[in-house]
Amino acid sequence: MELKLASYENIQIFEQYVAVDLITKDRIGQKGNACIGAYALNLRSQHVELFRAKHIVLATGGASKVYLYTSNPDTASGDGIAMAWRAGCRVANMEFNQFHPTCLYHPEARSFLISEALRGEGAKLTLPDGSKFMHKFHPDGELAPRDVVARAIDHEMKRLGCDCIYLDISHKEPDFVKEHFPTIYARCLKLGIDITKEAIPIVPAAHYTCGGIMTDLSGLTDIPNLYAIGESSFTGLHGANRMASNSLLECMVFGFAAAKHIDEHPHEQPHWSIPDWDESQVTNSDEDVIISHNWEELRRFMWDYVGIVRTDKRLQRARRRVRLLDQEVAEYYSNYKISSDLIELRNLMTVAELIIQSAIQRKESRGLHFTLDYPRLDQNAKDTILVPPRFG
Repeated sequence: MELKLASYENIQIFEQYVAVDLITKDRIGQKGNACIGAYALNLRSQHVELFRAKHIVLATGGASKVYLYTSNPDTASGDGIAMAWRAGCRVANMEFNQFHPTCLYHPEARSFLISEALRGEGAKLTLPDGSKFMHKFHPDGELAPRDVVARAIDHEMKRLGCDCIYLDISHKEPDFVKEHFPTIYARCLKLGIDITKEAIPIVPAAHYTCGGIMTDLSGLTDIPNLYAIGESSFTGLHGANRMASNSLLECMVFGFAAAKHIDEHPHEQPHWSIPDWDESQVTNSDEDVIISHNWEELRRFMWDYVGIVRTDKRLQRARRRVRLLDQEVAEYYSNYKISSDLIELRNLMTVAELIIQSAIQRKESRGLHFTLDYPRLDQNAKDTILVPPRFG
């Protein structure tokens, strides 16, 4: 496939906007479910604006912000997946969340990854008392596969009740460490950690969402005119795990395929009358503490109950909690003016429930989904597909 890049003068970029919801024909009382636009919050004016569109492409990234620790930026809150689900799209394999084993544990670290290359150069994982433990989980120790290392760290943290474990490369010559890992050395030193003399506090972190909105090979979803590409989509490329660097290739290939499909299927600008966003029934909130509290609680129980190692009991506990919080957020959303934080929290609630439901349905351990209740691999590999209730 030949990939040609070009620049166009007719591209408009709208900065400081947050998408709220997709607009489909059935939402405005028309027959069919084609996507014809979207509502988006203007962060400058704090008013929701209407965007009409012939085609809509969701390229909103994954949902790793649903977890307490993540390597992703704050914007990875599953917005595209949640909007597509509400509009009527199926989602698949939401239980497969890839965790990076070593993310810097520090309040000012801001999702800073500690490269696996450190372990490749001899760095050792240790408990708070300095003892090593990876030999108990895999004959290759620190060089075991990423998923094995992440599960081992998670097991030890839960067993000891500690907030983090440590990665130690201080036994290497200081010049070697500085030369091979200058960025990590500089970042840790800025936070008061000299990695040539002391161990690095680390935790596993949610890294990549392998599931997402179901698409065909053109990136087209279940809804006409609506496409999804990148981490928000489920194309079938990743399966139960993601090979390194495949995510960038997927973005390029499916981005091109979606653009080609759109170019080959032009249609007229939708002429239906779309109502403006109605703010007449809502007021300004004086209880934003609900947003921050529910945000923290959601990410904490998703980490504890729906994280690297799962059980039926943990998943059921998480489902009860997310449904209760979802009711609170829905009530808040209906009565107060929306904000970017509220939009993202609402979407995270939706995505969290999709992840939990998918994990409950998979009665085996496969790829990134590991459960103590079903440790064996089922001989019949199949996708976990969820259908929105009103479209099932």
